[in-house]
Amino acid sequence: MRAVLLVLIIVVAAFIAAIGSGFINIDQIRGAKAPQVSATQNGITAKGGQAPAFDVETGSVKVGTKQANVSVPTLEVQPPKNQAASTANNAM
Repeated sequence: MRAVLLVLIIVVAAFIAAIGSGFINIDQIRGAKAPQVSATQNGITAKGGQAPAFDVETGSVKVGTKQANVSVPTLEVQPPKNQAASTANNAM
């Protein structure tokens, strides 16, 4: 249960950050209308109604590759001379 709650909190925080940074833009273009409900002896009937409509624009992320020269450092290990001699003496 805690894991589900944590994931839900992260998703909501990411959504708020996306809207706040302008990565997602949501505009309502059509309002909602409630249906007309009538009750008769035959039962309840509903007519009409309209769901809201939204225009959602999202940013884009482009991922690509490019050639680059990167210098990589070299590593050279040299043990101290007196430690190498004592290691040889211990092996005998």
